[in-house]
Amino acid sequence: MDKLLNIKDIASKIGIENNIEMYGDYKAKIKDFKPKSNKQGKLILVTSINPTPAGEGKTTLSIGLQDSMRKLGLNSLVCLREPSLGPVFGSKGGAVGGGKAKVLPEDDINLHFNGDFHAITSANNLLCAIIDNHIYQGNCLDIKNVNFHRCLDVNDRELRNIELKNRKESFVITPASEIMAILCLAKDEEDLKNKLDNIIVGYNSKGEEILAKDLECTGALMLLLKDAIKPNLVQTLYNNPAIIHGGPFANIAHGCNSIIATKYALSISDYVITEAGFGSDCGALKFLDIKCRLNDIYPDVIVVNTTIKALKYHGNDDLVKGFQNLKFHIDLMKKYNDNVIVSLNKFDTDTAEEIDILKELVLKEDVSFVVSSMFIDGEDGCLDLANLIKDLSKVNTKHYEAYDINDLVENKINKVCNLYGASSVIYADDILDKVKKIDSSKYKNLPICIAKTPMSITDDKNLLGKPERFNMTVTDIYVEGGAGFIVVKMGNIMLMPGLGSKPRYLNYN
Repeated sequence: MDKLLNIKDIASKIGIENNIEMYGDYKAKIKDFKPKSNKQGKLILVTSINPTPAGEGKTTLSIGLQDSMRKLGLNSLVCLREPSLGPVFGSKGGAVGGGKAKVLPEDDINLHFNGDFHAITSANNLLCAIIDNHIYQGNCLDIKNVNFHRCLDVNDRELRNIELKNRKESFVITPASEIMAILCLAKDEEDLKNKLDNIIVGYNSKGEEILAKDLECTGALMLLLKDAIKPNLVQTLYNNPAIIHGGPFANIAHGCNSIIATKYALSISDYVITEAGFGSDCGALKFLDIKCRLNDIYPDVIVVNTTIKALKYHGNDDLVKGFQNLKFHIDLMKKYNDNVIVSLNKFDTDTAEEIDILKELVLKEDVSFVVSSMFIDGEDGCLDLANLIKDLSKVNTKHYEAYDINDLVENKINKVCNLYGASSVIYADDILDKVKKIDSSKYKNLPICIAKTPMSITDDKNLLGKPERFNMTVTDIYVEGGAGFIVVKMGNIMLMPGLGSKPRYLNYN
């Protein structure tokens, strides 16, 4: 491991030294982010089993794999999401990898980074202020029901429900903002403007939608987002390039880095490593059904990350029983891809016997198995995984879709829940009326984005492992017309987290 290099030197490693805007010595924005050629590198998706309190290490694995691939002389790039400040102080304490597999400068990336989250928060809340000001100034658009909410990148449960002077309001955390999703799904500035135009801000007394463009404000929003749309370039501990851009949560939104960053990386490198948040039932499904479907890009390899400790957690200290959770994720990803690899994130507490048991169980599922140790061994820790990916001769031919985009919304929901293994889907209150209304609207052919707990395959965080005979409950549904998907809330999912009894901000004392 060397000292941090000037970001110009990092940019030169991928041939873009003349295409960056410096943010100090160690961070930069990529100025012209249009794909450099028709070249299409291989896309490697890193996903995981359902998360546990101990953490599984998808980001650490993604960074470690980048370092190992570069050590082998491969032209690779890693594309990650930006950390949310809320979980950094509330639950994670950081999201830049760990041990010898990190991206740097660590504190800058974890906190304010290059201002992207602040820009998104400001654009979101400017739109909210414009909506309320329009109502105050006479309300010529006849806005009766506001459909767009304020956001803040802090875990603050007291903001979930508040009283404004003229109406009720509820904050969401910035990674759950529709503008975050829009930024990450926009193909370029023109597409960003179009998506902002089509945010549904509310409905009039006739039940007709009011869009952001009706408020004539999207030029101002674009001004706030003019730098945030540009991907960020940083480096790993081993001075290898890393692109970090966007940060939607995978339990609430679609949970992957920007399409701009991914497509740009694919045009300048032979291998692009990216991750999708939480387990494959959250981030990977949305990556495949939303990001890939809308942009005609598909992973060549899917890596399912796991740990012995996490599997034992899912099995009530029984590794074999806990394996059923991993088996679910293997089976799910095999529907989408011919090349599925299970990578064990090895800890010192893992015994040789436990590793052998897991290897035998995985190989019976007709997928590859490797042990990775990037946390301890850095660039040497993922060499087996890197070589396996390099030597893969099987071309992925699967472009599986969980549902037809033209299916009725209820059928889309049922088909995804069937993938989870649910016995049935229950609709609370008047939700089916909302579903029918969407089906009769111009939004009926949008993909769905299921918002649920990441801790379980189900919508109940307490059901670990691979539950059987469970129902899933739809508690709300609404269209995010700008982002271009239908949000389906299940269970008691919250869009604004709270701080726990032992929050990570205490670590900084």
